[in-house]
Amino acid sequence: MKPGAAKAAPPPVSDRQMRAPVLQVARHRAFTAVRPSTARTASPAKIRKPGAKLPVLWFLSGLTCTHANVTEKGEFRAACAEHGIIFVAPDTSPRGEGVPDDEAYDFGQGAGFYVDATQQPWTPHFTMRSYIEDELPALIAEHFPVDMARQGITGHSMGGHGALTIGLRNPDRFRSISAFSPIVSPLNCPWGDKALGGYLGDDRSDWREYDACALIEDGARHANLLVDQGTADNFLEEQLKTDLLVDACKSADIPAEIRMQPGYDHSYYFISTFMAEHVAWHARHLQG
Repeated sequence: MKPGAAKAAPPPVSDRQMRAPVLQVARHRAFTAVRPSTARTASPAKIRKPGAKLPVLWFLSGLTCTHANVTEKGEFRAACAEHGIIFVAPDTSPRGEGVPDDEAYDFGQGAGFYVDATQQPWTPHFTMRSYIEDELPALIAEHFPVDMARQGITGHSMGGHGALTIGLRNPDRFRSISAFSPIVSPLNCPWGDKALGGYLGDDRSDWREYDACALIEDGARHANLLVDQGTADNFLEEQLKTDLLVDACKSADIPAEIRMQPGYDHSYYFISTFMAEHVAWHARHLQG
C-alpha cells in the first residue's frame, strides 16, 4: 500500500451513535475496557463493593473496525452495569508504523481475522490469536478487578468468527460464547479464503483451527452457545452461511441457540438491538 493511500471502502452499513452512562473506562492503544462504577450502577441493589472481582465479557469486532465501533454504538453499558460485568473490546489487528497493510478493506490492518499469521510479511505482527488468548488477558488480570474464572466471549461478523473459534478452542476458559452475524466457516467463503490463504498459506488443513464448523467436526464442543443472525443481512448467503453452523451443531448434538432475526441487517442497529440480551445471557452463565 502506498504511503498516504486510503483503503478501498467497505460495503456501506448503517449505524447510530449512543450516550455513555456511568462507567469507569480505561483506554489502551489497542483495547478499551469498561467496568461498572463501584459508586453508581443501573440498580442501587446491585452496587458492587470496592475490591469485588467481576466477570469478563470479551467483544471482538468485525472487518474495518476498531474497539471504538462497539464502545460508541454497541449499547452494552447499561446491561453491563446492571449485571456487574467488565466489558473488554480489543482492536481487530495490529497497527502503526512498520505494520504491513493491504489496500483492500478485507485484508491487512483492520482485518486480522484473529489468527497467528505464518506468512510474510504478516508474521510476526499479525498474531491476534495469541493477543486475545494470552497477552491481553494477562494485562487485564494485572490491571483490573477481574475474576478470570468467569469469562464469556462474543463478537460481530469477523469478530463473531473470532469469538466462536477462540471459545471453541478454549472451552475451559470461556463459560459462554455468543456471536452476532458471524462468519461461521472461513473455509467456505470468499472472505475466509482470502484471509486464511494470505495469513496462513495454501495448506487448507492449517485453516481448520480457525473455522468454527471445522473445529466442531474435529471434536470441539461447548454447552453454552448463542448466535443471532439477521435475515436481511446482505452478507448472509455468500459470506456468513449460518446454515453451516446449524448443521454442524446438529450433527455434534451441541445445544446451540441459533436465532434468525427477521428483517435485520449487518449493522450496529442489529447489534445494539440484541446486545442487552446477550449480556444478560452471558451473565447467567457467569454467576458464582
